[in-house]
Amino acid sequence: MFREFDAATGLHAGVWEPTTPTADAGAGVPTVLAIHGITSSHRAWAPMARQLPDVRIVAPDLRGRGGSRALPGPYGMARHADDVAALLDELGVDRCVVVGHSMGGYVAVTLAARHPERVAGLVLVDGGLPLKGDPSLDPEESLRRTLGPAAERLSRTFASREEYRSFWKVHPSFAEWSDDIEAYVDYDLVSDDGALHPATSYEAMAADSRDLVTPGNDAIRALRDLAIDATFLRAERGMVDEPGGLFPAAWVAEQVERQPRVRVVEVPDVNHYTITLSDPGAVAVAGAVRDALAGARV
Repeated sequence: MFREFDAATGLHAGVWEPTTPTADAGAGVPTVLAIHGITSSHRAWAPMARQLPDVRIVAPDLRGRGGSRALPGPYGMARHADDVAALLDELGVDRCVVVGHSMGGYVAVTLAARHPERVAGLVLVDGGLPLKGDPSLDPEESLRRTLGPAAERLSRTFASREEYRSFWKVHPSFAEWSDDIEAYVDYDLVSDDGALHPATSYEAMAADSRDLVTPGNDAIRALRDLAIDATFLRAERGMVDEPGGLFPAAWVAEQVERQPRVRVVEVPDVNHYTITLSDPGAVAVAGAVRDALAGARV
């Protein structure tokens, strides 16, 4: 059963309740906290939720996104981590496995550093490790080039829902359109001021981008000092379905040499988006989540 609600803090969230009995009727239902990417929403986790029918999935819309778009700044990984910790408090969840996609991976590792008692295991989905920048560019310019298409989209308005779908249907990463992608795209189009526009606040995206390129930022320190095991799922293709991925394999290998608590799982035939928004991607993510649940003491 799926439901949406607004927390006392104003954070909007989606919750998928278990639809099958747990294997051990005497055990409590496990909860997984799922944290989306920089311009995404809780709807990114619907395919994964179908693969985990015996698990409770709690997926917030981060501050400045989706149903939480009206929440003001400041933003940043630490603020998002504190927001989701407060959400767990309200739901009575003491400790859980946390899965984060893209920017959500950085929020997840920051949560593990700021609230270590809440995190029983980490799954980082094509996010959470340092990005490989172009050494000829300063960090902000490198990130601007990576996120430029997303920033351009946030500044646009659309005449109709169908026009917004058409915008996404020509995106290289969404060549294989699906009901899940359509539902994700439809949720992202809102009309707060009479014009149809993407739900993510440009201010929120810009602030979070700056946070991620700040030297020695919260997420980088959190990853360096990681005190629990984590799994990093690497998408074979990148943000525009380009080969090599957002995190090149050699770069990832170099990063995990520095942080041996992170193990790497390669996910073939998916890109940065479809690692969560396709069935093959969702199967891989759900498998890593099950492994984390099996090894966690919740």
